[in-house]
Amino acid sequence: MILNLPTQAAQGYKSPSQKVRVMTETWMKANMFCPACTSNHLDKTKTGTPVVDFVCSRCESQYQLKAMSRPLGRKIIDAAYDVMIRAIMKDYLPHFLFLSYIKTSSIVNDLLLIPNFCFSKSAIERRKPLKPTARRAGWIGCNIVLDCVPPEGRIQVIHSGNIISKSSVRRNFHNVQPLADFSVQKRGWTLDVLTALRSFKKPEFTIDDAYSFERILSRQHPDNRHIRPKIRQQLQILRDLGYLEFVRRGQYRWIRG
Repeated sequence: MILNLPTQAAQGYKSPSQKVRVMTETWMKANMFCPACTSNHLDKTKTGTPVVDFVCSRCESQYQLKAMSRPLGRKIIDAAYDVMIRAIMKDYLPHFLFLSYIKTSSIVNDLLLIPNFCFSKSAIERRKPLKPTARRAGWIGCNIVLDCVPPEGRIQVIHSGNIISKSSVRRNFHNVQPLADFSVQKRGWTLDVLTALRSFKKPEFTIDDAYSFERILSRQHPDNRHIRPKIRQQLQILRDLGYLEFVRRGQYRWIRG
């Protein structure tokens, strides 16, 4: 894997956005592998294919690329809010690849993978409608809030110019892949509780620590009025998935990370 974007691929294009698209897509095709299987390359989809930019010919995993010349922040602008929420609830999102490059040198600085099964509705922020004077007046976009994706689901492929090994990327992908077997509703709860608990950033926590997120979780899941029993249920699920262990009554310890 090389970090230099192929600037020569953009020759003949005038639009800055077209140049970025061609350079980053050409780079991806030449350098990126499939995290979901052993294939060492991804195929570019036909120009104009909605949502999906790359696909693995071996396992048929689909990927969408979002490239930017600024560092990856907490939020990434995405498409229509309703479309994104519908894709999550119907479970047809592609995996996302967020690429950040240094504009002055055309060097890839970060590449972040988020598997499609690591998104809950809570990670999608509704933006304000466009003003009446806008060309698409009333249109409502969204932001992807990276803080609302659990750390396990934010898989680094390149971090601050450092290339992460294929084996590490694939291992991290497969560690979270059991979430793909959950229903969307069940997965959403597990992701939201996992994200909340990981925010403690300490190796052990108590049931009271978990209950401290009751208000946040009730806002994320307004149709459920039994938040504490649901938290206890999710702790059991996270234990069964191998994320944590029960130390003693009301005391938990992370196994991973």
